[in-house]
Amino acid sequence: MIKPAGIRAALVAAIPSFSANPDKLTVFIDQGSIAATGTASLSFEYRYVCNVLVMDFAGNADDVFIALVAWVRENQPDLVTNVDERTNGITYEIDILDNATADVSIRLLLTESVVVSVDDAGRRLVTHVDDSADT
Repeated sequence: MIKPAGIRAALVAAIPSFSANPDKLTVFIDQGSIAATGTASLSFEYRYVCNVLVMDFAGNADDVFIALVAWVRENQPDLVTNVDERTNGITYEIDILDNATADVSIRLLLTESVVVSVDDAGRRLVTHVDDSADT
């Protein structure tokens, strides 16, 4: 899976404090499933909830969500273009710790398509489909 690392990189690039304190940003996957068909192809789709946990955050939550929305528009555009996905595709919870810090938990419903084919020599070729808005 490629997208969780991309989310982390986008947030670190947008919020310098994550570079200095990488333990304040955790990205992990829950509720994963595989969607495959009974066809001859071994191609499939990862479907999962990507959790982003920002701990003891003293910055502006807008900065986190702006970076996240920018990443989503590029890499999982259906979360902002599909009416059904816009409602539940990105959810969050915030635990206010004190007047200056909060824990922010964000959940994104992500998919990644994997195309599996065989070349002329019989070798298996695996290609992750680029879901970016430019394709």
